[in-house]
Amino acid sequence: MAGENVVIVSEDNFESQVVNGGQPALVDFWADWCQPCKMLAPIVEELADEYKDKVLVGKVNVDDNPAIATKFGIRGIPTLLLFKDGKVVQQLVGVKSKAEIQKLIDETV
Repeated sequence: MAGENVVIVSEDNFESQVVNGGQPALVDFWADWCQPCKMLAPIVEELADEYKDKVLVGKVNVDDNPAIATKFGIRGIPTLLLFKDGKVVQQLVGVKSKAEIQKLIDETV
């Protein structure tokens, strides 16, 4: 459920990929059973392709990585967190349009 430019983020690689990755990161918190997450997935993949040299786009399965979801207070999915310099700078909850997410990224990076 991830395109070639989407990084699968887990508890093992979260720090190295997102916090210390050296570039802004858009992280999609999702689960297999979540229908809205499945609706958002193609948009996340398109953004990963379009921003591949500027922004790391990653996906965290909240069922497989509950510690990350808990750390960032994820209560509803899908949730998109935008990180800059290792810190959360923006958050979107629910299915959003590609334009809304692009605007958020462009304002931040």
